[in-house]
This record gives sequence, C-alpha cells and structure tokens, in this order.
Amino acid sequence: MTVKVRDMTVDDCEAVAAVRVGGWRHAYAGLMPQSYLDAMSVEEDAVRRRRYPADGTEVTEVTDVVAERDGDVIGWGCFGPSRDEDAPLGACELYALYVLPERMSSGVGHALMAELTGRARASGFVRMQLWVLKENARARRFYERAGFVPDGAEEPFEVDGVAIPEVRYARRLSAASAIGEP
Repeated sequence: MTVKVRDMTVDDCEAVAAVRVGGWRHAYAGLMPQSYLDAMSVEEDAVRRRRYPADGTEVTEVTDVVAERDGDVIGWGCFGPSRDEDAPLGACELYALYVLPERMSSGVGHALMAELTGRARASGFVRMQLWVLKENARARRFYERAGFVPDGAEEPFEVDGVAIPEVRYARRLSAASAIGEP
C-alpha cells in the first residue's frame, strides 16, 4: 500500500486533529501529565485548525502536508521559519510530525520527513531545526535516522505547570552545506 503525501486542505482538519491528538496521547504518555493528554479534544483541535484561514491569523509561511493511504489521512507534518532567536540565517523549523499510532513503523513518518525536508530545501532553507522532548527516545531515534543531531540547546516545555525538558535537533538540508555542522 502506497503512502501519498500532499498539501493539507481545510477538509483535512478533522483527520489532522485526530492524528495530532492520537499522536500526543501515544508519544507523550508517561512524559507529561496524563490529565493534560486526557483533556485533549479532537473536536476542539479541528475547530481551531478550521478557524485559522477564516480569522486571518494563518501564517502563510507554514507548509502543512498530510500522508494518506487508500484515501485516509494517517499522518501530518508542518514546517515554517524558525521561531528561535538564535537560529542561523536560512533556518526553518519542523513544527510537527505525527502519525496515527496504529500506522507507526510503516514508512509514513519517513515519507512525511522526505516531503517536508524536500519542500524546505526547495523553498531555499539550508537548515532545519526541531524541538523534541528529551525523554522521547523513540522520536529522537527517528530524527537521528533522518540525519538530525542534537545541537546543544535545551529548554523546558511547560505543560500544566510541569516543566518538561526539550532538546533541539538540527540538520543541513543541502549536501553542499553539510560539511562541519548540523
């Protein structure tokens, strides 16, 4: 079964919300307060996603894509300009990459990553950064296999008053600029 990666549309909001909420509940169980994960709502997330284009707050520099198999959305990812003050010129940030838990380890994440890094490169970015929970070993292995390395930056991510450590990963997007640094 082939995975197709395409631009996200407003019609994908409910499916993307299900991917995101399911991804958070699966990936972050035991890493952040369970009460926060339990309170997440697919319906509220979908409403929030649908509202962006309507209220004019959509950030046009963000690229959102979905992965689908047999017409069903099974993964989602997005990137845009880096939000970090210390980001080097030409850096973008992978904001999210989630796959339905039952579709993990089936190539969907790799297809999303290839599409997102390819689009970032084509948009002129030379470096991609991302933040990942320090204790999320599975995600860290995934990013490392995709060529990302920790760049030394760490910061807390606060969830319901609990500080959860995150580490920043980075990778070069072009072979010509890959020598010497992530």
